[in-house]
Amino acid sequence: MKLPAQRMNEVVRQVEQQGVVACPAEAVWGLTCDPLSEEAVLQLLAMKQRSVSKGLIIVAASVHMLAPLLAPLSSAQRYELELSWPGPNTWLVPNWGLYPDWITGESEEIAIRVTKAPALASLSYRLGRPLVSTSANPAGAQPARHSFQVVRYFGQGLVRAPGVVDLEATPSTIRRVSTGEVLRA
Repeated sequence: MKLPAQRMNEVVRQVEQQGVVACPAEAVWGLTCDPLSEEAVLQLLAMKQRSVSKGLIIVAASVHMLAPLLAPLSSAQRYELELSWPGPNTWLVPNWGLYPDWITGESEEIAIRVTKAPALASLSYRLGRPLVSTSANPAGAQPARHSFQVVRYFGQGLVRAPGVVDLEATPSTIRRVSTGEVLRA
């Protein structure tokens, strides 16, 4: 049996090699990869049977990792975002051309969050950049809340980070920074 540190090293290697991994996020297990690797993102979308047109959420271990996306916002908007993090608050902000369309889909906005999930934050810190995080389930299926569900959906071969999700938590709230509109409560 691999120790958590050994498993985390394996997770880091997999993402560095343009692979997809499973990682416990705040409320559900997520599929995670490097957002700048088209190969990894397309693999993740194929696993989920999800269209590239829908876009994906980018998560980071710290606000500083999202600075290029936040800098053009007003100070009031940045303050509101930073006050809501780390935690289950995802914001749609203008993309400013920083991320490719395989991340943003058909939108000019990008969904971002600073995570408080230990394994996901650790992975982002170790790689030194934001990552994709989307629920670990095929389209239309219930999101995985346990590691065994991830295995059921995607097989034993998918590398999984150590950890668990908070079973009391709910998926992140999604808001649009420009209007404050709540898209998912």
